[in-house]
Amino acid sequence: MGSDAAVLRDTNELVVETLRQARRLRPSWSERPIKDRLRIIRRARHLIARDCEDLAATLLHRRPAVETLVTEVLPLADAARFLERNAAALLAPRTLRGGRPLWLPGVRAEVRREPLGVVLILSPSNYPLFLPGAHILQALTAGNAVCAKPAPGCAEPLRRFAALLAEAGLPDGLLTVLDESTETAAAATRAGFDKIVLTGSARTGRLVLQAAAPRLTPTTMELSGNDAVFVLPGADLDLVASCLAYGLRLNGGATCIAPRRVFVPGTLAPALEQALLSRIGGISPAAVPERIRNQLQALLQEAAAAGARVLAWPAADRVPPIVVADAQADMRLLREDVFAPVLAIIAVPDTEHALDAASACPYALGASIFGPPADAYQLATRVNAGSIVINDLIVPTADPRLPFGGRGESGFGVTRGAEGLLEMTALKTISTRRGRFRPHLAALRPQEASRYALLIRLLHGRRSFRSLWAANRDGSPHRRSIS
Repeated sequence: MGSDAAVLRDTNELVVETLRQARRLRPSWSERPIKDRLRIIRRARHLIARDCEDLAATLLHRRPAVETLVTEVLPLADAARFLERNAAALLAPRTLRGGRPLWLPGVRAEVRREPLGVVLILSPSNYPLFLPGAHILQALTAGNAVCAKPAPGCAEPLRRFAALLAEAGLPDGLLTVLDESTETAAAATRAGFDKIVLTGSARTGRLVLQAAAPRLTPTTMELSGNDAVFVLPGADLDLVASCLAYGLRLNGGATCIAPRRVFVPGTLAPALEQALLSRIGGISPAAVPERIRNQLQALLQEAAAAGARVLAWPAADRVPPIVVADAQADMRLLREDVFAPVLAIIAVPDTEHALDAASACPYALGASIFGPPADAYQLATRVNAGSIVINDLIVPTADPRLPFGGRGESGFGVTRGAEGLLEMTALKTISTRRGRFRPHLAALRPQEASRYALLIRLLHGRRSFRSLWAANRDGSPHRRSIS
């Protein structure tokens, strides 16, 4: 017990000292012109390209290098390029023009975006380079310092990325990669960072929010998903099956926006099932942690007991692609986040039933819709999710121009894109009054009430200026002006 307490004390002190150092160094970074910060981001992108194979090699224990190059290194480089092209304009002070209220003559209004301070990034294990890497780039571009906490077993990609940023010219102490331990994560969430960005499970999100609450630390929560797929009449079932197979294969099913719930018209369900099965036979079983295998086994047994057809089962240490046919929306399998290659097919009579069934899930991260583009777009406007993809899945969401975030138990706030960059800033407004006219400084007199009532009606009532003025001079009731 004493040893554990000593470790915890040492961890807390180390995190606090790291935060103190970053906070001391951050102002000089924030004061550098944005073009200087972006020059470092550009150099880092070039270094990512130079060392792309070495970066991919840090994750060979998880997946083939080619998959890491495509799913992590390439989108990370594109995230940097997006900032190079857009960050200066997005972060520039903005003077408001037009629409100034009549009662604010001579006031110049400006909106500014300023750095938050020191940002804590809590990284996931499924994409341990791209996801935290994109957040780091945005936080640094906005003028913040960063501490990044990797998931267990995932420190090496972030350390290599941090080394590339240092080689690109990032000053020492502005980016610190913490150790992987859960003790460090707990200490960091309590330490008083100026912002916490978490990519993780809903359970972890709740723990982080509890730790952040005493200091009211602002957070961005990019949490779990159990994504829906809607198949409309007229959809290309071969395309649907190929996309679903891709979702089961990608990263061993460990993707937060992987397809989990497939809502398909009952008349199309048998054909889709056969098309999908014909495409997943050659997919290698995925290495899935024991905890998740046990969770999945229990969910599959429940689904089978409730009448679903489980077309494959987890093995001793690996999980093949699993399709669950004849599923029902109220099954726990369709309401929990499972990081494994599994999806369920739910036959529905029509789109309205599909929307109703989909709403039973507390997660609302992403969704995909397959069908005629016009019909799919109309449905997309009604689906409750943060990211919708039409006639594809997963890949288009990595577009660096797009923000990414969920709803419900999938979290709140956004990362990436213009909106994600602005989340790494604090908003400030500056209003400058020119001239000497400040009528509000004089005490209001009761007899002026009718004058101000007339002003309100002139500015916001439905009747014309001329008729209101005449009515006021004639002593007509002012109430008629809003009839």
